[in-house]
Amino acid sequence: MQDNLQKKSAIQRFLGGVEWLGNLLPHPIILFMMMCVILVVVSAILSSMGVSVPDPRPNASGTIAVKNLLSAEGVGYMVSSLVKNFTGFAPLGTVLVAMLGVGIAEASGLISAGLRGLVIGAPKKLVTFTVVFAGVISNTAAELGYVVLIPLAAMIFHALGRHPLAGLAAAFAGVSGGYSANLLLGTVDPLLSGITQEAAKLVDPNYVVGPEANWYFMFISTFLVSFLGYFVTEKIVEPQLGKYDPASAADAEILKNKVEKLTPLEKKGLVWAGITALIFSLLLAWSIVPEDGILRNPKTGLVAGSPFLHGIVVFIFIFFGIPGYVYGRVTGSMKNNNDVVKAMSSSMSSMGMYIVLVFFAAQFVAFFGWTNLGSIVAVEGANLLTKLGLTGPSLFIGFILVCAFINLMISSASAQWALTAPIFVPMLMLVGYAPEVIQTAYRIGDSTTNIITPMMSYFGLIMAVAVRYKKDTGVGTLMAMMIPYSFIFIVGWTMLFYIWVFVFGLPVGPGSHTYYPAP
Repeated sequence: MQDNLQKKSAIQRFLGGVEWLGNLLPHPIILFMMMCVILVVVSAILSSMGVSVPDPRPNASGTIAVKNLLSAEGVGYMVSSLVKNFTGFAPLGTVLVAMLGVGIAEASGLISAGLRGLVIGAPKKLVTFTVVFAGVISNTAAELGYVVLIPLAAMIFHALGRHPLAGLAAAFAGVSGGYSANLLLGTVDPLLSGITQEAAKLVDPNYVVGPEANWYFMFISTFLVSFLGYFVTEKIVEPQLGKYDPASAADAEILKNKVEKLTPLEKKGLVWAGITALIFSLLLAWSIVPEDGILRNPKTGLVAGSPFLHGIVVFIFIFFGIPGYVYGRVTGSMKNNNDVVKAMSSSMSSMGMYIVLVFFAAQFVAFFGWTNLGSIVAVEGANLLTKLGLTGPSLFIGFILVCAFINLMISSASAQWALTAPIFVPMLMLVGYAPEVIQTAYRIGDSTTNIITPMMSYFGLIMAVAVRYKKDTGVGTLMAMMIPYSFIFIVGWTMLFYIWVFVFGLPVGPGSHTYYPAP
């Protein structure tokens, strides 16, 4: 008993320290503003000191020197490029276009009904696995995963005579811990690939990273994370929670809530939306599977470098938008074309903070590249890693752990990657790895500690749901419950990455390379 108290106390002290450190950091938008100012000052200091490194690029000669942003040339660049840096930032347009389609599917109720149908219709023996699986695939529309699936999972577990917090934990682990995995390409894929591409251009200005860059690996990861989440819930978390005592609920009314099954109209809507999605998928396959497919690369006849891959965001928009509209018309949630416009407008209005974040993140990335600080840090970092012999699997294990630790303080995937990609992507490219593989490793580290940081934006919502079922639930209680998921996820997912990349040598996505430059 004393040992358990000491362990809980240690966990609470650790989480309290994380929360304290995280609270010292400003809002990500303010953080990027401050980083831009710091970058300007540092560039002036290092430029006056004549800091430079030999140019490591093939067929290049000379050195790379720091350029001064406070010089006449630097000030002119900042003033003239501010708008171009923003509008030309790769993740901006791609994410907004994808969100238009997702917004229609979300507003019509298609995604919510699909998640409910998947979880409620699962056999009892597969409920836990299905809850985690549904959580993973819900990251296409992340808010619905948190707002709909997590409370629903707690309710379903209670209805089955199981501990509701076990259901909450399983759903939370899938939604947040498996954030990057998915069967389909979602909004997170173009978001991260755009940032990676901008960072890769510090080494290779012509390098392209598409939204599909990690799809193969993330597709398989969906099943791995679902199985690991099932294992942790069934073997560790639920046994530790013990039998649920209804008297511990802070809100007795919540125990009376019943799980709402899909109505006949909702089922009809899902059927017609599914038929629509199938027809679209068949048409898409007809355009890329045959050797003379119109969406294949017109020069090589291959899928690599094809209009299909370059326009994958458009197909994400259509894949969610049209079935979402069909579902809305069948169920009556969308009565006319104006409802479609409202749905798309609503999805864009919810992106306001993201757009502001992108504006300052784009300036930081562009300034970092123009000053040559990114290239210099990458060269020196790559040289250090080579001297230490960290150029193989151990390098990526360390990288994943670093990303996981940073995520405890900066839980936003886009904010963290926009801040760190200009350093890590060029550095690891110079060591010999392709940006697609680097991005895959980042996504593992970024996802696995989402569930154990109080800095996660939906943490308060999860706490509120937990307290309704168990009134003495605290931050330490919730985090202690989620730590096993985080540990098992990071170990299991890293092992999959090692086997995938270094044992079998498989590409992480269509046309993705493992090494840079490509063999």
